[in-house]
Amino acid sequence: MRYLPLTDGDRQEMLSVIGASSIDDLFVDVPTEARLADKIAGLPDHASELSVERHMAALARKNLSAGEAPFFLGAGAYKHHVPASVDHLIQRGEFLTAYTPYQPEIAQGTLQVLFEFQTQVARLLGCDVANASMYDGSTACWEAIGMARRVTKRAKALLSSGLHPHYVSVARTMAKFTGDALVYETPKLEAATDIDALIAAIDKDTSCVVVQYPDILGRIADLTPLADAAHEAGALLVAVVTEPVALGAIQAPGHMGADIVVGEGQSIGVGLQFGGPYLGLFACKQKYVRQMPGRLCGETFDAAGKRGFVLTLSTREQHIRREKATSNICTNSGLCALAFSIHMTLLGEKGLRELAGLNHAMAVETADRLVQVPGVKLLNDSFFNEFTLILPKDAREVVRRLADRGVLGGVSLGRLFPDAPEIGKGLVVAVTETVTPEDVEAFAKALEEELA
Repeated sequence: MRYLPLTDGDRQEMLSVIGASSIDDLFVDVPTEARLADKIAGLPDHASELSVERHMAALARKNLSAGEAPFFLGAGAYKHHVPASVDHLIQRGEFLTAYTPYQPEIAQGTLQVLFEFQTQVARLLGCDVANASMYDGSTACWEAIGMARRVTKRAKALLSSGLHPHYVSVARTMAKFTGDALVYETPKLEAATDIDALIAAIDKDTSCVVVQYPDILGRIADLTPLADAAHEAGALLVAVVTEPVALGAIQAPGHMGADIVVGEGQSIGVGLQFGGPYLGLFACKQKYVRQMPGRLCGETFDAAGKRGFVLTLSTREQHIRREKATSNICTNSGLCALAFSIHMTLLGEKGLRELAGLNHAMAVETADRLVQVPGVKLLNDSFFNEFTLILPKDAREVVRRLADRGVLGGVSLGRLFPDAPEIGKGLVVAVTETVTPEDVEAFAKALEEELA
C-alpha cells in the first residue's frame, strides 16, 4: 500500500471543499524564494521497501554509537547504565499507552506515579515542591525565567557564563516574545566561576540570576553567597542541574538558597536516545507554587477515607486558566518521568550516593591519566564527573580524529561556542560508571598520538 493512498480525485474533492484550485494555493503565505522549485537533487522518486531498509542500514553503519567505543561525551547528556527492569516496566501497557490523566478518577495509577516522581525530585533538588515534569532541561530553564518575571514583576535575567549555551539559546528564542532582557557572556577558560561578577551585576531591575551547577565546564561553586545577594535585591536565584547524579555527592541547590531549581533528568532512567525525548525537572519553594508552570499531582482522601490522587494544580493553557496560564507547555514527559522514578526507586538514597561516588572516582582517575599526556592541562581540579581539559591546539579537530580512531573523546568548546575562538582549545570530558580503565587508557594513548 502506498504511504499516501490518495487518488487525484480524492485530492481534487478536498480542494474544492475548501475553495482552493490547487495544492499550491495552500502555500501562498510562504515566500517564493523559500519554496523548493524542483525535486531534491539525488533523491529518487521511489524505491522498494527492501532497498530503503538496506540504504538506511548502510547510513547507520557510518555512526559510532555510544555502546561501541570508549565514550566520554557529556555536556548535558550522559551515558549511564539503565537497569533492564526500567525498560521492562515502562513498556507495560498501562504505562506505555497512558496520556494526560484528564479523568483522574480512572487514572489513579498514573497520578500516583507522578506524585512519587514529584516527591523524589523535590527531595533530590532540595526544594519544597516539584511539578510532574517539563519537556526537557532547556525548556524548564526558560520556564523558570518566566516564572521569576511573574513573581518579581521584573524583566531582566542575569545568565551565568557557565550556563549551557543551548539553554541560553532557548531562553533567547522565547525572550523575543516576552520582552525579557537576558544578560549573558560566553565563559572564559578559567578555573574560577563568575559568581562574584554575577553578584556585582544584580540591580533593582533583576528578576533572577540563572546559574548552572555544576556548570558547563564542570566547575562547582557555593551558591549561598549568590542566593543571599539576589534575595537582598528582591531577585530570585534559579539553579540549573544538567547532571542529577551529581546531587548524590554535592549539596542540593535548594539547600543553598535557590528559589527555583530546574534541570535535565535524562541521567536517571533515560538513555541517550539520539538526543531525546528527555525529561525536564522543575522544583521551587512552597510560596511560589501557584506561579509554577505545568501540572502538580496531589494526594487526597475520598468520601470513604481512602487515599487517592488528583491534579492539584493545572495552570497550563489547556485547562481553566486559558489565556492566564503560566505556561503553554501542554504535557509532561510522563513515560520518561516514570523511567526516572523507577530507576531512582531501584537506587534509593544509598544507591544514588554509591553511584555518584563511582562517577567521581572514575572521573578523578581519568583526569589524572589525561594530564600525563604532554601539552594537556586541567582547567578545574574540583569537579564531579565532568571536567575541562586545555589542549595545545583546537579541540574540534582533535575530537574528529579521536572519533576516527574509535574513541568518542569529549565535547569541544569550539563546537558549543563557535563564535568564541579564544576558548576553542577547551575539551569537556565526562566520565560515568560505564567507563572502564581500558577505555581511559585507550583515550589517553589516542590523545597522545594525536597531539604528538
